[in-house]
Amino acid sequence: MRRPVIGVTTSQRSGWRIFPLVALNIWLAGGRAIRWGAGRRMDVSRADGIVIGGGDDISPDLYGGELVSAARLDPARDKLEQELVQEALQQDTPVLGICRGSQMINVALGGTLDQDAYATYTNSRLYRTILPRKRVRVEPGTRLMQVAGAKPMRVNALHSQAVCILGTDLRVAARDSGGMIQGVERVRDPFMLGVQWHPEHLFYAHRQRAIFRALVTAARAGMDRADQHEAVDAASDHDRAGRREATGLLG
Repeated sequence: MRRPVIGVTTSQRSGWRIFPLVALNIWLAGGRAIRWGAGRRMDVSRADGIVIGGGDDISPDLYGGELVSAARLDPARDKLEQELVQEALQQDTPVLGICRGSQMINVALGGTLDQDAYATYTNSRLYRTILPRKRVRVEPGTRLMQVAGAKPMRVNALHSQAVCILGTDLRVAARDSGGMIQGVERVRDPFMLGVQWHPEHLFYAHRQRAIFRALVTAARAGMDRADQHEAVDAASDHDRAGRREATGLLG
């Protein structure tokens, strides 16, 4: 069985070091990553899934906001990724958004961002580290809970912006202890999940690898023209059952 092909967008500044990490996580999940970027020819129909990676801030021009002086923008990347999410929606292609990518999913589906999120959510702590120091609460009844479990997570946090008004067909999947949105997900196919942290740096954590497995599972379901969310749920149930059995065998 061929591995699903996952197109991955990255920052021009940091993509050289981030893409190998994302590609490793996708490979461990059963997929194969290819790097996409502004200025390169990309065809969504030739990919089975998409990762919108982290990096630059998103221009407020995309959602009617006002520019803040600290913003670091890449208009070409904004245009590319907005079009990729919209094309993925049309072609039933699953998408995982990482940090900026989570925000882009929201913006591409008509939502807005809070450009100075930590000024708004004063009880949310900014750590700016790839180490898992931020506490995130998974919202009950969400697909993220099905994929990664219901217990709070310790994740990293490198962002200054956050989702504000939700885009069409999105719901909140996770918040931090101060109430800031840390995850969003689409409620219908195609599968779209956005997390505000960087799970690619946490590949040693089973729950973070599960996020990449969910994308690859959805991509494989799309290849078979099956329901992506049902496939993700079934795979997550199977994964949990396997872990319980292994725990039982270990005593």
